[in-house]
Amino acid sequence: MPTFEEFRLPDAGEGLTEAEIVSWSVAVGDTVAVNQALVEIETAKSIVELPSPFAGVVAELLVETGVTVEVGTPIIVIDTDPTGARTRPVDDALPSEEGHGPAVLVGYGVGEHTGVRRARRGAPAAAGDPIREPAGDATAVSTSAPDLAATVPAPASTLASGSTPASGSSAPTPTSAVPAPASVTGPRQDAPSVVAAGNGSAERAAGRSASGGTHALAKPPVRKVARDLGVDLDSVVGTGPGGIVTREDVLAYAARAEGRTLATYPADDVPWLASGSVSADGRQTRVPVKSVRKRTAEAMVTSAFTAPHVTVFQTVDVTRTMRLVARLREDREFADVRVTPLLIAAKALLLAVDRHPDVNASWDEASQEIVYKHYVNLGIAAATPRGLMVPNIKDAHRMRLKELAQGLAGLTATARAGKTSPSDMSDGTITITNVGVFGIDTGTPILNPGEAAILAFGAIREQPWVHKGKIRKRFITQLALSVDHRLVDGELGSRVLADVGAVLEDPAQALVWG
Repeated sequence: MPTFEEFRLPDAGEGLTEAEIVSWSVAVGDTVAVNQALVEIETAKSIVELPSPFAGVVAELLVETGVTVEVGTPIIVIDTDPTGARTRPVDDALPSEEGHGPAVLVGYGVGEHTGVRRARRGAPAAAGDPIREPAGDATAVSTSAPDLAATVPAPASTLASGSTPASGSSAPTPTSAVPAPASVTGPRQDAPSVVAAGNGSAERAAGRSASGGTHALAKPPVRKVARDLGVDLDSVVGTGPGGIVTREDVLAYAARAEGRTLATYPADDVPWLASGSVSADGRQTRVPVKSVRKRTAEAMVTSAFTAPHVTVFQTVDVTRTMRLVARLREDREFADVRVTPLLIAAKALLLAVDRHPDVNASWDEASQEIVYKHYVNLGIAAATPRGLMVPNIKDAHRMRLKELAQGLAGLTATARAGKTSPSDMSDGTITITNVGVFGIDTGTPILNPGEAAILAFGAIREQPWVHKGKIRKRFITQLALSVDHRLVDGELGSRVLADVGAVLEDPAQALVWG
């Protein structure tokens, strides 16, 4: 006997309440194993793959990609015993394509609350299967499955009859089910209520026909132009004699509806524009604020207007650091890791925290306490297509230089791919942001919420510099340290930044402090 198991959206970490379905890794009819990846979801912090808790065959995908659902919402149904006889009640059966069996109307997740139904393929319903009568309009919409390009509205009178297809029959009779269309994959000319999936113009035309509306007047050549451009003629206002739609009307409508990307926003460089809606004149695109970018905005606003920020700056000669980086890149010990000046800056910050542990703290407003951390989870601010992310390297204070390099490389690569787990984003104690990678000299970084300090590491440039009493060409960078003035006063912040600068100016200083 088959067992249908619903997999509900779990809490991906830290009490998150919702997530967006990014992409499905499986389709209806696929066989899945326990722990096989089912779906990618985007939480407020990162993209996470959800594994299957069941083995079996995918029966339904209850949520479409791009939809945000709350934790606990069923998102997929898995038949854990696909060889058993069907026992799950179905809504109705549709005439099938040859060799595929009927399409069965079943509940569609959140859509059930709005009267929406989804069609999927299945075995013929057995005689005696209960058929539920839909509430209100039982219009079916298509799924992403390739054999469900169109579905048919189920008349209430048919469902009320309670008849089922005869046992062994490949399709229900016309008196016991929905009238068969000419093709399940396309609309019938004599059945305007059957619409192709995703064809908005057909849906609107069907609605007007049902309500007694009229179609636009246009000559056959104009209708062909409209078809070629994907223009709904019924939406075009005709300016010809008697309200007839002319070729110019169609071309003008298509030009107004066509979304145009600004010259400063090449489409290939801004994939996030695809999720937005373009204005009629093409001059604006509105993209919903959600997931990572929404969480980042909330966190930055909270931090900026809760913690009193103070920023101190220092310009440093990092010529010796650049020489050290060049040597380490030739060292066999570091042959399998990427060595950059950021690595040395991170190590310098860790040494400064070790010398001034008071900077490694947080302010607990609820309990009115200062929490001093006896560990350093070093956050690395990473710019991603979905917004700013700050994953952290756990217990970075315990790591040798090579281990720190490995941690940096893995963490940033994972963050930019959007694969960082929520646990990697939590419990950071101090952060470094490498604004120099964008050619920026420095800035006034906003604190990561819950932390007392953040270091901005600027671009390294060759500049004239006074060295040993003479003007030399040296590698120079600028550092900026923002601190929470409730926890870190000017003296402590200055001492921390001075220590970071001292190690970058002369990496041998690390041997003295390390």
